[in-house]
Amino acid sequence: MIYQTPQDWRAAPRKHVLLFGMSGLGKTHVSNILRAEGHWFHYSIDYRIGTRYMGELIVDNAKREAMKVPFLRDLLRTDSIYIGSNITFNNLTPVASYLGKPGDPALGGLPMDVYRERQEQFRKAEISALMDTGYFIRRAEALYGYPHFVCDTGGSICEWVDPEDPNDPILAELAAQTLMVWIKGSEAHTAELVRRFDRAPKPMAYQPEFIEAAWNEYLAETGKAPEKVDPDAFIRWTYARALAHRQPRYAAMAERWGVTVTAEDMMAVKTAQDFEDAIARALEMRG
Repeated sequence: MIYQTPQDWRAAPRKHVLLFGMSGLGKTHVSNILRAEGHWFHYSIDYRIGTRYMGELIVDNAKREAMKVPFLRDLLRTDSIYIGSNITFNNLTPVASYLGKPGDPALGGLPMDVYRERQEQFRKAEISALMDTGYFIRRAEALYGYPHFVCDTGGSICEWVDPEDPNDPILAELAAQTLMVWIKGSEAHTAELVRRFDRAPKPMAYQPEFIEAAWNEYLAETGKAPEKVDPDAFIRWTYARALAHRQPRYAAMAERWGVTVTAEDMMAVKTAQDFEDAIARALEMRG
């Protein structure tokens, strides 16, 4: 790790961290607090995906839907209107909407082959955005003068790495550039995330092997044809399984590549100093 002890961390003139864990446990919230203090650059992986690596795909998909409406089609073909994606750090809906959900088209579902294709596009985009971290650390200081850097990752980071492989190319690159910090939720947090997701299910990205197994199991369990699956019902059914699938992967990443803080620790953060103190305690506990 780039900071071995609490003393190393506190004395470092440049603090570079990467936050990972389940969506909804405070990664973006803490990153916003750090950015607001004026000395931290906030690099959002999902924002980078939506603007640099999938922006054209997202906009083209919106245009494709608009072309189905005669009034809008004529305006688009004459360049009379503009369609864009209004992605922000706190509103990443365009990325999720593009990913979509498999199932009945009448309920907004995608054919499974289209869903697989978009999942693969996202996988490549997220890996590219993660591997851009070092570039943005250098850019943040050289261009804007930020000494400190926080990388705010998506929940799916654990899907594309092998935490047990000491030569994993993604983790090796990230650990060389940042202190990797797992925000660990409790069982109560997990239950709340499931309840929240049940109220408003949103698309997520998964390992191809995981989603194939889940899809086949769901079809067998419900007896439904693929084109008759309720998309929201499927992703609700999948979500709790996804959290259980990801938890040991996050734990292995923290054990081998970084440190662990609790979601309560992060909820208590109100200032950059609070955050620095929490990381120092995590380094001390790691020993």
